Amino acid sequence: MRAAVCPAYGPPGVVRVEDRPVPAIGAGQVRVRVGAAAVNFPDVLLIADAYQISVPPPFVPGSEFAGEIVETGPGVEGLRVGDRVAGAVLHGAFAEEIVVPAAGLSVVPAGVDDRTAAAFGVAFRTAHHTLRSVARVSEGDDVVVLGAGGGVGLAAVALAAQLGATVTAVASSEEKLAAATRCGARHQVNHRDGDLRGALKRALPAGAHAVVDPVGGALSEPALRSLRRGGRFVTVGFASGAIPAIPLNLVLVKGVQIMGFQFADVPPDEFARNEAELTALLADGRVRPHIGAVYALADVTAALTQVAEGRAIGKVVVDLTR
Repeated sequence: MRAAVCPAYGPPGVVRVEDRPVPAIGAGQVRVRVGAAAVNFPDVLLIADAYQISVPPPFVPGSEFAGEIVETGPGVEGLRVGDRVAGAVLHGAFAEEIVVPAAGLSVVPAGVDDRTAAAFGVAFRTAHHTLRSVARVSEGDDVVVLGAGGGVGLAAVALAAQLGATVTAVASSEEKLAAATRCGARHQVNHRDGDLRGALKRALPAGAHAVVDPVGGALSEPALRSLRRGGRFVTVGFASGAIPAIPLNLVLVKGVQIMGFQFADVPPDEFARNEAELTALLADGRVRPHIGAVYALADVTAALTQVAEGRAIGKVVVDLTR
């Protein structure tokens, strides 16, 4: 099978496409013919050995995929050959076939193509659980989304709008803000124009109920200052590469809450509710991921580079059928 391979740690340019042995299948596993795989920033970090987990090279990168089951191993129940599924792994998705535990897969709703399914999972699940179970966003809330041109950011914009919130999108270019507007953002702020604190104050004179921050760095403090008393600030990640130093006097004076998002922290009953809501939103077409670029497997280095350099708008997808 054809696969992208990281032969040694380094920038995206070290990755090459070559023939690899078809992976063996074991008990409780299924073999999936991958139709599409989404590129995520942790893929870039894993290739550079800059992620919190190291994978010894050579390895096949890629963490998010969708495709069709072509073989099931002993003990697999509830899934069969021909089912269309999506899943997430640490690595291995940038290949024509992948073998994964059946328990970690979700069935792709009818009418949803592989590109959409691959681009949906990680970003939308992160955003929806963040909004519902951590930020506790409800109809009528004012929500600020940082990094609103990225995968998680655009998902948060679309989902917050579905919840009935008024969304203020913060991003680094007019093109990214245009995408956020199409996803439902009411207000748009280009933080490269300077004075983010002042721009948010003008957009939200009474302050925001919640901030979703997948970026970190210099954007976090002015966004925190934009909260109204009792507001909620949720940190999801640090795509900027910089961890902010927050003056805790702001928390004391404004009476706000600062929280971090982890899937494991969501109560089981809420987790099940959130997942059901999200599946329904995808199935009936109320939300769709914004796919900003599609590459063939032969061009996987260019796809990784686009994400590494912060030029991606929404999700970047590798189409394994091309």
